[in-house]
Amino acid sequence: MLLVGSSDGAVAGIDSWTFGSVAVGLALLVYLSGGLFSQYGGRAGPMFRDAVTWLALGLGLVTLYAYRDDLMPIAGRVAGELLPGTAMNVEQGATGVEIKIRRRLDGHFAAKVGVNGEPITMVVDTGASSIVLRSEDAKAAGIDIDSLSYSAPVMTANGRTFAARVQLESVTIGPVEKRNVTALVAKKGALHQSLLGMSFLSRLRSYEFTGDLLTLRT
Repeated sequence: MLLVGSSDGAVAGIDSWTFGSVAVGLALLVYLSGGLFSQYGGRAGPMFRDAVTWLALGLGLVTLYAYRDDLMPIAGRVAGELLPGTAMNVEQGATGVEIKIRRRLDGHFAAKVGVNGEPITMVVDTGASSIVLRSEDAKAAGIDIDSLSYSAPVMTANGRTFAARVQLESVTIGPVEKRNVTALVAKKGALHQSLLGMSFLSRLRSYEFTGDLLTLRT
């Protein structure tokens, strides 16, 4: 009644809204405590132990949320170790962003790339002058592959073929985004996996292969 009432009076020296809120909170606490006490059959030890466990879990979650920005690079590094090809933001400061990608078991460096907002796995290929998309990946990225003109000659592992020139609205790896990137779309079946070529890599500040790691800097 105090909570929904419009009286501006005070109860026990405090305003009615605060008093009503405290009363409701205490009532809920008594209700829940009684339920727990009944659930544990009056055994205070197990009830106290479980209450401390839930409190610790709650504090742990709050702590993780509070330090989420500091923990993101660590999470990225762990993900990169478990899932080779996953981009990791390892440094972001006055000098720019540094991303590291671990070599896959097949010996190639593959990156999770966002093309027009669509996640696509690409093999990093410094010998390719441009990004080259499989027909299926281009379609997933919103490109109308049936209206393209396949007139640009390209060399693939399967031999000489023709591709269509397109302009990608955005290409992203981790926190790095480049807009209006030139790319090629290969004919269906001409390419086994999309390639991340120099039309993207040349717009970075630098890139470096060191052992099993590829470092991209921007």
